Amino acid sequence: MNASVLRSVNIFVDVPTADLDVLATGLRRRRYARGQVIFTQGDPGTSLCIIETGRVRIVVGSDEGKELVLRVLVPGDVFGELALLDGEPRSADAVAQEACQLLLLQRSDFVEFLEARPKVATTLLAALSRKLRLTTQQAQDIAFLDVPARLARTVLAQAIPENGTAPVCRLTQSELAGMVGATRESVNKIIVSYKERGYISVDQRHHLTIHDSRALARRCG
Repeated sequence: MNASVLRSVNIFVDVPTADLDVLATGLRRRRYARGQVIFTQGDPGTSLCIIETGRVRIVVGSDEGKELVLRVLVPGDVFGELALLDGEPRSADAVAQEACQLLLLQRSDFVEFLEARPKVATTLLAALSRKLRLTTQQAQDIAFLDVPARLARTVLAQAIPENGTAPVCRLTQSELAGMVGATRESVNKIIVSYKERGYISVDQRHHLTIHDSRALARRCG
């Protein structure tokens, strides 16, 4: 495995190729089936995970069995780094959203790499800060925004332009419901309402294409 594997990962973009080659020797590839648990809250944080293919959802659960989806991650994203740095147990569950392939880097290798390269540590801290801001924003949304506003914000945040076309959100209604803290039935009604107003369209795979991002943004308050 060579440095090109790591080059697409944002925290390693500015790292010299020679250094990445050293880091890449410690990577181990693992495959997970759709729905398979990668790790659970409270597990020891022994490795950093890089998504090579597929998607992974990061979730926290309650004692009543309710689930809040913190993030849905895509190829090139990194997760599990927080427990890797502070040595504490995992703070959330990680589940394969679809069949995926991950690259795992052991804590000892990663910490040694960071100690010798302070600039990478700074970049990693910036990435962690962005994730913390997203989590804080999500908590504020749940506390202060109604469900339609939370859904509009989430769809805007998760939609990705495809080949110069309108942005598409590929999350299912169940996944969106988990991210906004609502029921699937509530999310379905809001999606129908937004579709009728021309804000979005829904294809046969239930993907949401945004046609009026300004209207959705206004709905966020």
